[in-house]
Amino acid sequence: MVAKDPFIRDFGARVRELRVERGLTQEKLADLAGMHFTAIGHIERASRSSTLETVLKLAKALQVQPHELLPDIKLPPPRIGKRSQNPG
Repeated sequence: MVAKDPFIRDFGARVRELRVERGLTQEKLADLAGMHFTAIGHIERASRSSTLETVLKLAKALQVQPHELLPDIKLPPPRIGKRSQNPG
């Protein structure tokens, strides 16, 4: 099953993009990251979400900073003029 969340989908696409740019197979990336090769396929297809530990392993294996793997997220516009309900 493919994740519906665009963040997870875009993360997998970024992993694939960097892997291909570096000429790595899924198996080689998995070996460098200390993961099973099927996990890489699941991540790239967005059929599995990743933990921070996995992000760190992939970043090290791809020789990038972890934030370079993470897609931007769309944030709602800031709520201006609303005061906090918590007075403390």
